[in-house]
Amino acid sequence: MLRNFRTIGAGLLLLTAAACPSRAQTAENVKAALREVHIEGQKHLSEAQIVAITGLTVGSEIGRADLQAGADKLVQTGLFDKVSYKFETRTGVVVTYHVEESPRVQAYFDNIPWFADSELADAIRKKLPYFDGTLPEGGGAVDQATDAIKELIASHGLQVTLQHEVTGNPDGEGKIQLFRVEGPSLRIEKLEFSDAGLLSSKVVQQHLEEIVGKPYSRMAIDLFLTEAIRPVYLTKGRLHPKLGPPEIRLTGNPNQKLPEQVPVFVPVEPGPVYHWKEVHWTGNATVSEFTLSSDVALKPGDVADGMKIEAGWDRVREEFARHGYLDAKVDAVPKFDESAHTVSYSVAIQEGKQYRFGKMVLTGLSPAAEKKLHAAWPIPQGEIFDKVKYEDVLTKLQLHQEQIFGELPLHYQEVGHWLQADANTGTVDVLLDFK
Repeated sequence: MLRNFRTIGAGLLLLTAAACPSRAQTAENVKAALREVHIEGQKHLSEAQIVAITGLTVGSEIGRADLQAGADKLVQTGLFDKVSYKFETRTGVVVTYHVEESPRVQAYFDNIPWFADSELADAIRKKLPYFDGTLPEGGGAVDQATDAIKELIASHGLQVTLQHEVTGNPDGEGKIQLFRVEGPSLRIEKLEFSDAGLLSSKVVQQHLEEIVGKPYSRMAIDLFLTEAIRPVYLTKGRLHPKLGPPEIRLTGNPNQKLPEQVPVFVPVEPGPVYHWKEVHWTGNATVSEFTLSSDVALKPGDVADGMKIEAGWDRVREEFARHGYLDAKVDAVPKFDESAHTVSYSVAIQEGKQYRFGKMVLTGLSPAAEKKLHAAWPIPQGEIFDKVKYEDVLTKLQLHQEQIFGELPLHYQEVGHWLQADANTGTVDVLLDFK
């Protein structure tokens, strides 16, 4: 017999009567020997690891409740978005679970400086043997990882409270499972780098006060490295700098309590300097390749300044916004030649819908001021919406009011501004709120 169980708890699984020692037994109590357990759809975990989570043991006598319990255990870990199964009974029960794994996020240890990441990971693996540095966003697996870290902390007599939450990744896109403690008052005494040249940089020195003296937090340090240190390398064409992970380096008796001021060391691998080779464009029907390449403003042989490259993609977006393409997407994929240390880009453009100006809605202005603003508005109704002209008006409203209102007395402090686009009509309305 073959049956599918598509939704956990939504139905009953019955073993065949042939497997029953007595017809008087209810289907609820029917048991048969488990011959095989198979898993389909797994990506991160092995079949053996998933079978272990179900708690099913080949050779044991099982009934429908046991098969259901195995599925429930998989779902409760949080490792799987969906679990379904099918089974057959002949000379024993053969069950196959089909799983769809949940998204994984990196486990990130924020301010637990008493232990190396490897120690924390080893502690988690005692409860979760399959732990590979990632966890689901919630569920039993996260609870077990939390318990493992709590036990490690308690074993060293530390009086702190462990918390965890899913938050943004300070090193880039995506999310992390952040573990942090409440209780210690550790502060960053100083920040040192393996690249001594960083400390001689005036730019770096200006930024150090943003982190030195602040509470110890790896997230804060990683954000500092991303926002203040990485650009130093990118501008020099070092597009793959490896920064960190940060380490606390102390001398003396390791069994003593940590001092309140801790020195932090950041290993740095600058990586090679890359030069610009070329860029290839696809999907650009409105703007020419010549114009787009000019917006990037890099020539073959130039140092591939990463900050200029990112600014170039922003100018490309602005170029399309000038033509009413407010939703244009720029997907830039780099290709590195590691032997020549050059980089080229393939850039796919999705222009999206072209918008025209609909109407302007104003609040907070006198009728006389509204009249002047309408007179100064540079885009006629029904014409292609030029976002650059719109932003130029915003700049004047904030910094050069006299260019629009002349000597008319005004008393606003700020201007709230919104674009309300209607994809069905292809129009965009401008909403300005003067406060």
